[in-house]
Amino acid sequence: MGVELRQASLALLPGFVDALNRGWSPDNVGGEITARRMLKAIESDAAAFIASLDDPEGKGHPIARPDGSTVPHLPGFNRWIWDGEFCGSIGLRWQLGTSELPPWVLGHIGYAVVPWKRDRGYATSALRLLLPEARGIGLDYVELTTDPDNIPSQRVILSNGGYELGVFLKDASYGGTEGLRFRIDLVRP
Repeated sequence: MGVELRQASLALLPGFVDALNRGWSPDNVGGEITARRMLKAIESDAAAFIASLDDPEGKGHPIARPDGSTVPHLPGFNRWIWDGEFCGSIGLRWQLGTSELPPWVLGHIGYAVVPWKRDRGYATSALRLLLPEARGIGLDYVELTTDPDNIPSQRVILSNGGYELGVFLKDASYGGTEGLRFRIDLVRP
């Protein structure tokens, strides 16, 4: 079986929970804290957790930032990377009516593959499969960011037609370090 993107569901939840319990996190910034928060939310109300992963109208609760401030929840959704079992996740977020993102958002798309499924091209395939959905919601382009030393992620983006926009300084809530910004154009000339 090849790589597919699946909408999160209660039926697929055990694989996601297993990955979290094994130390994986879909959030490369929040890491273990995000994984614990997700496990707690699943334990409290698994159906509500699943529903929260698909929010194309941006109706979710405001997002708390490390400095105590909050920012609006953007429209978005997550898909689970699947090869017969859970392999990771990829998410898309956007602002209604524009391809631009607010300054506190690093990029339109974030992805994370479980360590035991890496180096198989799964992130590259997942991004390729997600791009038509981004085009379908009306985005002209998507931006993605990586750390300068994250060569595998840069290859994923470049393999999907991305090009580097340059170095930027991340917001203090993301560590205030340098990052690389990439763009993939979705509108065909």
